[in-house]
Amino acid sequence: MKNYEHIKTEIKSSNLIIYLSRPEKMNAFTELMMRELIDVMNFAEEENDIRAIIFTGEGKKYCAGADLSTGEDSFNWTEKKKKSSDVIRDAGGVLTLRLFKSTKPIVGAINGDAVGIGATMLLPMDVRIASDNARFGFVFAKRGIVPEAASSWFLPRLVGIDNALKLCYSANVIDAKQAKDINLISEVTTQEDLLNRAIEICNEFTKETSSISIALTRQMLWRMMGADHPMEAHKIDSRAVYALGKSGEAAEGIKSFFEKRPPNFPGRLTDDMPDFYPWWDEKKFE
Repeated sequence: MKNYEHIKTEIKSSNLIIYLSRPEKMNAFTELMMRELIDVMNFAEEENDIRAIIFTGEGKKYCAGADLSTGEDSFNWTEKKKKSSDVIRDAGGVLTLRLFKSTKPIVGAINGDAVGIGATMLLPMDVRIASDNARFGFVFAKRGIVPEAASSWFLPRLVGIDNALKLCYSANVIDAKQAKDINLISEVTTQEDLLNRAIEICNEFTKETSSISIALTRQMLWRMMGADHPMEAHKIDSRAVYALGKSGEAAEGIKSFFEKRPPNFPGRLTDDMPDFYPWWDEKKFE
């Protein structure tokens, strides 16, 4: 695995742990951090031995938001305009759309303040847990900007439209208990227990499950939140049930059940995803 400048990584129990690593700057988000996070996500996608991914921060904070040291240019990262009509892509959205596409479970282990992009990057993660000293802030209105990182799509789906609007209108910073009360996070731990609990959750997801089943399930559930009719889910359910039903995954799952032993699924994400995957047309930025 590469050595990065603004993140650190390690592998524990088949889980890739990604640390935002600018502790002297409260892990403030930069263009380089975005590119490194996307690079390591691409790496994880190609490693069959990595079953789940954990995000956390190095030091006492998770991420204090975007690095604002360049003033108004702090948000103009991804590319330069070629003509006046060009739209510059939001760097946070480039990251969250990559997390959205993941075929592996993602758990956020929020070890301290998560503000701005520090909060919005958490939204496409599958589970978010936090230490009891964590705080969350969607502070965009106080910076004269708007919610980014596609959070206007993710946030209402997680906490409801009323809570989403309250968080963004007020720009208040809330504590871990308040975040749990509105389902922004699912669990509060001590700082000492946080990472071990995140690993435990990942292992619960992956210990005796098929990586192919998990990958399909993740994409089915996330993408069906935007479907306009249950028929869209039925179309994919039918294809997935048929494909896995005739595969070695289902055969091993059934055999292990009758033999009363843990399954040993043969499928590899890099080689054995069904022919119909992906079933969606990738959206274009324009």
